[in-house]
Amino acid sequence: MGSPLSPIAANLFMEWFENEAITTASDNCKPRVWKRYVEVIKKGKAENLTTHLNQVDPTNKIKFTYEEESDNSIPFLDTLITKKDGGSFKLCIYRQPTHTDQYLQFQSPHPLHHKLGIVRTLIDRKDAIIVSEETDR
Repeated sequence: MGSPLSPIAANLFMEWFENEAITTASDNCKPRVWKRYVEVIKKGKAENLTTHLNQVDPTNKIKFTYEEESDNSIPFLDTLITKKDGGSFKLCIYRQPTHTDQYLQFQSPHPLHHKLGIVRTLIDRKDAIIVSEETDR
């Protein structure tokens, strides 16, 4: 979808944005580790970093948010990572509270391989993410 140059333009912008954000960040919000999509920051400083990041874009069209751990769990992409006693982790499929469980209607005029692709993707996601059969969540 879109122009073949779109990913290149997005990466160039994000490279500029990241450099600008890191070099202009004050000590009260500078992350310890910065990887695209994941930042490691000291506890209690996430709000300061988010405020700083939301001021870097001159167009004011990009907005950052953050999530904090609650009940030893934190959502990351489409997984819910739960810290268990003993230091191990449990991974579950995570859906946002606004998720409707609606995909493509089978009676729609889309090609059959699109419909089967949705089912195949959901099964692949289950196989790749679930690491135990426990259902305590």
